[in-house]
Amino acid sequence: MRLLDLHLLRSFVLPFVYCEAGFFAVWLIADLVSNVQDFIDAQVSPLAIAGFYFGQLPAIAIIVLPIGLLLALLYCLSRLSQANEIISMLGAGLSLGRVLRPFFAVGLAITALSGFLNYKLAPHAEARRETELAELEAGNGKLEKRAYTYGYLFHNRTDNRLWFVQKMPTDWRQPLVGLQVVQQDAAGRITDKLYAGQATYEAAAHAWHFGGGTRLARFDANGDLRDQVFPEETTIDYWSETPDRIASSVLQAEHLSVPELHHYLRINSDFTHPQLAPFRTYLDYRHALPWECLVVVFVSAPLGIVYSRRNVFAGVAGAIGIFFLTLFLTNLCLALGRGDRIPPFWAAWTPNLLFFVVGAVLLRIRALNRDRLPRTWDELRSFVLTR
Repeated sequence: MRLLDLHLLRSFVLPFVYCEAGFFAVWLIADLVSNVQDFIDAQVSPLAIAGFYFGQLPAIAIIVLPIGLLLALLYCLSRLSQANEIISMLGAGLSLGRVLRPFFAVGLAITALSGFLNYKLAPHAEARRETELAELEAGNGKLEKRAYTYGYLFHNRTDNRLWFVQKMPTDWRQPLVGLQVVQQDAAGRITDKLYAGQATYEAAAHAWHFGGGTRLARFDANGDLRDQVFPEETTIDYWSETPDRIASSVLQAEHLSVPELHHYLRINSDFTHPQLAPFRTYLDYRHALPWECLVVVFVSAPLGIVYSRRNVFAGVAGAIGIFFLTLFLTNLCLALGRGDRIPPFWAAWTPNLLFFVVGAVLLRIRALNRDRLPRTWDELRSFVLTR
């Protein structure tokens, strides 16, 4: 690594650390002010509050990393420009791409970090936050996760089977409590009903064991009860359902990690396209979100480099405006993707692709030392072909 690269990185690291720490502090204070009364009412211990916020760090990191990178890069490049260091580097024969190479390397490193967090830790942190806030509203001062969730309804459209579970354990290895399973034929007529006090699933044998007092009822084509039996226990090894597939009926796409999204789409492939649209959209979004950090470098670098003092604030304002426009477009595209209005790929990647092109054009303008886009064919040819 050359001394030039070390100098540029040293100029960037400290503002970046300050920006990230500042945004984390602002978020922490704002969230604590919003929830402090609930913490007091539920008599939550300081240790539990610290654990609550420590668990949110991955989810908050993927939010503050791009905006912290943006402001730190704008500050660093604007300061170097005002000190005429950028002009000196270019005058020494270095290309703009060579000057910015350390910042693109930093952007790739932060993209990798964001991708690591976004793969599993961040979505789980978001899910944990909602669960613990619900426990806080219920007066659970220890913020412990409940052992059961009440009232599960799952429809297996492939096998025409409807499950109702009174108490679904959060640990799927534990028994399901209070079950009613309704079997229908292709026409939607009820043919069988199974009632059980509890059920356990044996994964190795792919078998359900129903106990705690069971009842099997069979119906004729007119819907009249044909016969019923009351065995103490019943084992069924030909049903396709598993506990995680039954629990998936109430899962939220934004709280699932990449492996969980893949698993959900695989076990629920019989769902309709609109039902699966949110999960397909968020699967692509999990892959697209980290690259926002690299796009930030492409957009902010040309706007942060200025050749006169009067352009400093214009560049900073333009970069911040583009960033918030990116946030708006991201939320809009995600909403359209969840609603099955546009394909999941375009819902996830459109903002990154669009602003990458914007950043590349701005970078080209800055590299050619121009202040506007080409307006004639000759200018366009020169804009594209000039080295």
